[in-house]
Amino acid sequence: MLTSEAEGHDLSFRAERAAVAASLTAVCDSYLADAPGAVGAAIRYSLLGEGKRLRAVLVSAAYTAAGGTGDVSALAAAVEVVHAYSLVHDDLPCMDDDDMRRGRPTTHIVYGVPVATAAGLAMVPLAARAAAAAARELGLDEDATGAIVRELMGAAGGAGMIGGQLLDLDGEGRPLALADLERIHRLKTGALITASVRLGGLAAGASDEQMTAFSRYGDAIGLAFQIADDVLDVTATTDQLGKTAGKDIAFAKSTYPALLGIDGAVSRAEALVEEGCAALLARELLTPQLEHLARFFVTRQS
Repeated sequence: MLTSEAEGHDLSFRAERAAVAASLTAVCDSYLADAPGAVGAAIRYSLLGEGKRLRAVLVSAAYTAAGGTGDVSALAAAVEVVHAYSLVHDDLPCMDDDDMRRGRPTTHIVYGVPVATAAGLAMVPLAARAAAAAARELGLDEDATGAIVRELMGAAGGAGMIGGQLLDLDGEGRPLALADLERIHRLKTGALITASVRLGGLAAGASDEQMTAFSRYGDAIGLAFQIADDVLDVTATTDQLGKTAGKDIAFAKSTYPALLGIDGAVSRAEALVEEGCAALLARELLTPQLEHLARFFVTRQS
């Protein structure tokens, strides 16, 4: 049973997710007209499927916390384009080889591996164009627009998601120390989550001190999110997750439950949430929405 406060946040999240969904449809309508038929269709399929849109909601929540008053849904949608690209490539046979995502067939199952690969690649510059356009719509100058695009692309690149994915693949089938595992997931999972929070701050003109607090919060809850994912992989069902459960064991990956036990992993995630919220509180940025999101990251069931 949700408390009245939690219900209020849930209603807010639904409204924000709906706004982001509309912005993603607009991205498809604006930029995919010239895309080759199958590739364009695969991108649309990947972007418009069901999803929690947590990264998008983080953009909006951080923007509001830093004093932003405009409609940031288009910028939040650009983050979701990057996230969707990462899922398309993560599911490919040469990566995690999964045939289900968000409760339906993965993009390469529907459109084939070559088209899914091309679609994922095309979504990276698509996200950059969408982010730049969104920043201009918010009235941001060229310096701020450039900073936003660099932030998003940096999170998607070799020093972020791609680098983390390579380290993750390299770590399959061999034991990893906790520090090595955390390094992988601060990049593979955490980089885009941190960028989401920072993008909201950049769009609102946050100070350097506020941006540092947003970074600490994003880094902490990004790692907590991955720990929760590892726990769910061994405790939830495929139907609950909307993707194949038990993949970590099948690929002989080092995980937080394997290293810390389930209770230890949960305790580590909860400690990270407290750490992240404390960083925001110190700068008077901890809104109820940002706190609720952080706690949801570790209590979610899918």
